[in-house]
Amino acid sequence: MESTRIDRWLWAVRLTKTRPDASQACKGGHVRINDKPAKASATVVPGDRVRVRVNDKTWTVEVVRVIQKRVGAAIAVSCFIDRTPPPPVELPIARRDRGAGRPTKRERRVLDQFRSQN
Repeated sequence: MESTRIDRWLWAVRLTKTRPDASQACKGGHVRINDKPAKASATVVPGDRVRVRVNDKTWTVEVVRVIQKRVGAAIAVSCFIDRTPPPPVELPIARRDRGAGRPTKRERRVLDQFRSQN
């Protein structure tokens, strides 16, 4: 088996919960194969790069093996390589409670040390 439909593959490797969810993602323009928009009937072959947005998370994966039936999670993970970039690091914002007054000398030192690290 060299190729299969993208909606079927997304469901089989467990990136979507159901096959209709995968079809809806394709219809909504949330699936791209090799940076081209993909319909549900588009075929996927090993070596393709698939970008899919599901539940506000964007996955970028490379197809390693094509499967058509839903399999166990351990086998499904071996069918693609996750190329999703890591999420950006969010720095904590130093906030003080309203009405807490000015920072103490110790708190200022800690803030200065934190600012110098970033």
